[in-house]
Amino acid sequence: MKQFSMIMALLVLMVACKSEPKQEEQREEKQESLEPVSNEAMESAVIYEANIRQYSPEGTFEEFTKDIPQLKELGVKVIWLMPVYPISMKNRKAKGDLSIEDIEDEEERKKYLGSYYAIADYTEVNPEFGNFDDFKNLVDTAHENGMYVILDWVANHTGWDHHWIEEHPEFYTQNEKGEIVDPLNPDTGESWGWTDVADLNYENKALWEAMTKEMEFWVKEYDIDGFRADVAGEVPTKFWEQAVEKLESHKPLFMLAESEDKDLFHNAFDMGYNWEGHHIMNEMAQGKKTVEDWNAYMKKIDTTYQEDDYLMNFVTNHDENSWNGTVKERMGEASEAMLAFSYTLPGMPLIYSGQEYDMDKRLKFFEKDTISKEKGKVWPILEKLGELKNQNVALHGAKEAASYEALETSEEEKVMAFKREKNGQVLIYLSNFSDSPVNFTIKLEGEYTDYMTGESVKMAENGNFELNPWQYRILVNK
Repeated sequence: MKQFSMIMALLVLMVACKSEPKQEEQREEKQESLEPVSNEAMESAVIYEANIRQYSPEGTFEEFTKDIPQLKELGVKVIWLMPVYPISMKNRKAKGDLSIEDIEDEEERKKYLGSYYAIADYTEVNPEFGNFDDFKNLVDTAHENGMYVILDWVANHTGWDHHWIEEHPEFYTQNEKGEIVDPLNPDTGESWGWTDVADLNYENKALWEAMTKEMEFWVKEYDIDGFRADVAGEVPTKFWEQAVEKLESHKPLFMLAESEDKDLFHNAFDMGYNWEGHHIMNEMAQGKKTVEDWNAYMKKIDTTYQEDDYLMNFVTNHDENSWNGTVKERMGEASEAMLAFSYTLPGMPLIYSGQEYDMDKRLKFFEKDTISKEKGKVWPILEKLGELKNQNVALHGAKEAASYEALETSEEEKVMAFKREKNGQVLIYLSNFSDSPVNFTIKLEGEYTDYMTGESVKMAENGNFELNPWQYRILVNK
């Protein structure tokens, strides 16, 4: 009997050993099913900014990874991870102008976790978030669900604990006394106030090689799909160009610049921030600017950028939320109309962690906080908008974007009206960007379907149309 039990145990072990490679093979097959980064994929993409620290009470890679399959419901194709690296302790920001060195109480010190952008080591993960296995599982899970992962990269500065401070002080900007300094405003020569970080000096070409090698680590070892470059315009464009050329010798990448500088798009970045457009959106919501201001902006960017340049559209992100206010604070009753607007414009729409759950609070930046993950009004709206963005070629927004044409109405200051079109698909966005009802005529005819309600809409040229305050309609051709 004992011998029989041993034989059975061996058989079970052999079966288990045989099954493990199969599971591994299945996982590899799933990963291989994700096509390399391409412009075609970006035409219909939604990007999600993941704030790992604040995403869950645990603030870990593991907790975020659990929800990645849900992001498919929102049409997400790119996950942008805010910095995942260890954060410097020296000069760590606390509150106001204070650093943790200014706080005597040891227990109070512990609650100040520092800025994600004060990096102590580019090739490690923040232990608060988990370990490398957890990170790899996050990337693998995203790939298995048809999503690319890009890392937030901070090339302009490091934290004061970074080993380069001691090993390579020549990598840093120094004052007349030879002291390393925090980043300075090039126009005034004075500090930006980013006292928790040390400014890197790109006149030193050895830094270019070292920084590129650090980026290469994540592409080669963890198969990430690109980078979002913090304050990209403060780093020489030629650095980015040589870095991207080197990195893309391994695989195609998606590159996002936190900048609107058109020169960055020639050979380095695929997409930039639509900062100016975002600020106009805030001001239209607040009644400080009108639709005519927006139309003038669109004409300006037509002449500023090359035809295949494109921008990221957003109603919120980590900076806006923490420092300038929630969507409701800045946009009030216009919030939903502006959200739909950001999806229907040329470019790529952004979702920031918590936005999908109707988040109406400013997340703390230097301390632990969390979002409330209860689906309310915004989730189903994002589902519908995400499906539209993914499936309707009239919303293609990358290098081969659908056309954009402002439509003439009898209320040019109040009514936002434009047409997107590609391959016979037509989409019309109409909205009353004012706080009072508006009755207007529009030069548009044909039969359409209101995408959000399913209602049939027949438009007669110069026929009357009425919209309530901040009401919007997304019309698609039948």
